[in-house]
Amino acid sequence: MEKVFSKPHVLTDTPTHYCPGCTHGVIHRIVAKVIDDLGIEGDTIGISPVGCAVFMYNYFHCDFQQAAHGRAPAVATGVKRVHPDKIVFTYQGDGDLAAIGTAETVHAATRGENITIVYINNSIYGMTGGQMAPTTLMGQVTQTTPYGREASTQGFPIGIAEMLSTLEGPSYIKRCAVDSIKHIKDTEESLRVAFQRQIDKKGFSLVEILSTCPTNWGMPPLEAMEWERENVFKVFPLGLYKDKEINFYHKDVANADEKAIKASENSGTDCDSIKEED
Repeated sequence: MEKVFSKPHVLTDTPTHYCPGCTHGVIHRIVAKVIDDLGIEGDTIGISPVGCAVFMYNYFHCDFQQAAHGRAPAVATGVKRVHPDKIVFTYQGDGDLAAIGTAETVHAATRGENITIVYINNSIYGMTGGQMAPTTLMGQVTQTTPYGREASTQGFPIGIAEMLSTLEGPSYIKRCAVDSIKHIKDTEESLRVAFQRQIDKKGFSLVEILSTCPTNWGMPPLEAMEWERENVFKVFPLGLYKDKEINFYHKDVANADEKAIKASENSGTDCDSIKEED
């Protein structure tokens, strides 16, 4: 009998720790399938976050590095610069990426670091018990917004895809979902493009994936899916936000680098002598 479906090779046999109905498991499988399809398992290094996916290194056969809370893009930058021939990706939730890691995310993006970020947006802090996240919807009830999020005291949800797409550095930014077969297929293709963009050395890529959190939303999984479609999709519209191949070594940049070197030489500053004086 012809096999039409199988577990991606890069996934281990370790049972995941995720709550029933959580779509982290679905997204893990999609990421793993893309890595398999591109044949990059042996060259891939993942950066795991602090959050619900903190133990994801147990579920993948490829190499992983654990990052401190929010610092995954900075860690990924270091790993990629030391190993430019490797494929480096981060996997982060909205609390990790859009709250404590906002600075790292924005600056990695504007530098055009040749890394890929898989960003999971479920509109809430999951692992810590359901507190308000930067992406929590207006009026949404959480442990820290028991009467619903209010603009006067808690501000508005952050659209990471929208914000980063205004920068020059990013090459590819897409927002997807995994609530249906159609959206799962779109997410897989989007991740394939993002990873390929890195393989081709075309710069920073980020795929934001809308996810549910039945446990902290206080809903059964199917109801959470419906709530996501009716509410989350309106605040965070799916779609392509940026698709531009960035060339960091074009003529203008090369000329600017050459001018900077000449200016340094003409200044008479000797870096070696400075070091000796120190």
